[in-house]
Amino acid sequence: MELSLTGTSAPLTAEACAAADGADPLARFRDEFILPEGVIYLDGNSLGARPASAAGVAARVLEQEWGEGLIRSWNSAGWFELPGRLGDKLAGLLGAGPGQVVVTDTTSLNLFKALAAAVELQRSADPARTIILTERDNFPTDIYIAEGIAGFLGQGYSVRLIDDSLPLEAALGGDVAVVALSHVNYRTGAMWDMAATTAAIHDAGALAVWDLAHSAGAVPVDLAGSDADFAVGCTYKYLNGGPGSPAFLWANPRHHAAARQPLSGWWGHAKPFAMEDSFAPAEGIGKFLCGTQPILSLAVAECGLDIALAASSELVREKSLVLTDLFITLVEARQGSHPLELITPRDHARRGSHVSYVHPEGYSVMQALIARGVIGDYREPGVLRFGVTPLYVGRLDVFNAVEALFDILDNRLWDTEEFRTRLQVT
Repeated sequence: MELSLTGTSAPLTAEACAAADGADPLARFRDEFILPEGVIYLDGNSLGARPASAAGVAARVLEQEWGEGLIRSWNSAGWFELPGRLGDKLAGLLGAGPGQVVVTDTTSLNLFKALAAAVELQRSADPARTIILTERDNFPTDIYIAEGIAGFLGQGYSVRLIDDSLPLEAALGGDVAVVALSHVNYRTGAMWDMAATTAAIHDAGALAVWDLAHSAGAVPVDLAGSDADFAVGCTYKYLNGGPGSPAFLWANPRHHAAARQPLSGWWGHAKPFAMEDSFAPAEGIGKFLCGTQPILSLAVAECGLDIALAASSELVREKSLVLTDLFITLVEARQGSHPLELITPRDHARRGSHVSYVHPEGYSVMQALIARGVIGDYREPGVLRFGVTPLYVGRLDVFNAVEALFDILDNRLWDTEEFRTRLQVT
């Protein structure tokens, strides 16, 4: 059994994987992260590893900027500018420009802002467009937010879900205002062609809102080149910003003047400290801010952004595909009669940076893996999800993870009450 590990064919052995890791130009980035000894971490698509620099940054903000600077640090430490400054950094990973991205709030809140702004733009142009179109297999919050907006608007607004029985092309019509899609599907890892899909949406007269939660920092993104309208995403997955770190929002500059977002809080005011008694939106992307920002979280999130910017995005994508190919090939070599069904696309152009399998005892199998120190995660129904973060995952990690998986499957080590007991967070 052979697979390209270093650009040439090599046997799939632990030794070959270790040798390929030794020649990996991205291997040096593993030292930028703190990972527990004996753990193979394949859940960076849910929560990224901690940057080694994060503790020092957190201590600085706590002890110096807050502890000594106190409220003066809004000016002296640049707290007030953090959402835009981090947004300008992140823009480089999204195919966007300066002044087009803010890092703020949560993905759900930002999606609400973006969808509401897009719907209002369309209502002004064509009131007959009352459909928000999204995927049945989208991350649930994306559907819930769309339903919430349609419910608040009333007046015939509703959500239409695309699936195998109603594909995007058939669902697009003269009544569709906005299409909200996840660039990379959270469950399967399937990836849309952003440019072609956005063009089809625009040809139908609708606006395109993209969720980049499983894309930013993992796969190539070109928002400007794709001519998208709005995009949102999080920083705690492949961008390693920390648990609950602030999300981001991008708006195409052509919408900056006309777009209005419904959460008109004081941080989005043109002159927040003028304390005026009526809202006047800031110019540009700043109008999408809302309330006072979580400074400690923003400061720590910058650590992960800086690491991502220091790495070649082309090499990250190349290694991601090598590692996911390796995972699939190793599983197929040993699958035998085990009921594992690959639901991640084999086609590189359609694959994100995680690999997912369905197994009838998926939850128990994943709990057994986690107990072994191989940390992935579980998603309903029956999905074992293995995230590949090329900055700290190597070929030997993948090899050893698959070895552990089949030890558990071959010996039914998952079949215990302990591993069947559901935890609150899966």
